[in-house]
Amino acid sequence: MHALVAFFDDEADRKVRDLWRRIGARHDFPPHLTYAVASTIGPKVRKELREDLERLWMPDLWLHTLGTFSTADNVLVLGAVVDTELLAVHSAIHDVLASKVKNPSAYYLPGNWVPHCTLAADIDDEAVKAAFAAVFPVEPIRARVREVSIVDTQTGEIDVLKKASTAPR
Repeated sequence: MHALVAFFDDEADRKVRDLWRRIGARHDFPPHLTYAVASTIGPKVRKELREDLERLWMPDLWLHTLGTFSTADNVLVLGAVVDTELLAVHSAIHDVLASKVKNPSAYYLPGNWVPHCTLAADIDDEAVKAAFAAVFPVEPIRARVREVSIVDTQTGEIDVLKKASTAPR
C-alpha cells in the first residue's frame, strides 16, 4: 500500500512520540497525518502531486481530540481540528488522485476522511481503555508540516514530494 502523509516538525514529533511512550505504542513510521491511501500511487501521479503541492500552502495542524475508531481493530487517535484550509489541501490532493490510483481506500476520500494521528492500533478493548486513561487529558499539539511524502507501507520506502518552508511563521 502507498500512503500520502504529512510528517510533523520536530517539536510536534517529540510530543506525539512522548504519548506513544506513555502507552507503550510502537510504530513503523514517524508521527504523521494521512491524506490518502491506495494500493499504488504511481510515478506519473507523484509528479502531478509534486507540482500541485508546490502551489499549495500547507496549514499547521492542531492535534486536539483524543478519540477512538472502534472497528474490528481498535485504534486510539489524536484527531486534527478540521478547518477550511485543511479540507482545501485534502480536496486538492484528491483532485489529483481521482481515477489515477489503484484501489483508493474509502476511509481517506473526501466526505469520509477523519484527519488524525494514530496513537495506538490493533489493540483490544481493555488496552484502548488503559491507553486512553494513560494520556487523558491531552494537551493540544500544534503540528507544522515538515514534509509531505508517499510511504510504501510494505517496504518502508519514503518518497518526499514536498519539503515545507523553514521560514518562521
